[in-house]
Amino acid sequence: MVDATFRRPTLDPDGVVVDLGRAAAELAAVLGDLTYRNLDEEPSLAGLNTTTEVLAQVVADRLAASIRSGSWGEGARGVTGILVTLHESHVAWASYELSW
Repeated sequence: MVDATFRRPTLDPDGVVVDLGRAAAELAAVLGDLTYRNLDEEPSLAGLNTTTEVLAQVVADRLAASIRSGSWGEGARGVTGILVTLHESHVAWASYELSW
């Protein structure tokens, strides 16, 4: 299971941090590139030790790049941070937080 939390200092004019439908779709797209694959054969991860923590960072970085590209709309430009948590099991997980 993967959790993504988006942060911003103030809500947008519609009273939201980010469009959660858009966030869910973007998260699904990022995860679709990583799920059920041998990550040691993934060129974008070459040279990385694909620990849970590293994968959380990869997901956060890819979500941030998508937000910064403007594809989430103007409202998302106010996002200033993302926290990604990857759950290995119901008792073990790791998180990575990215702020800008």
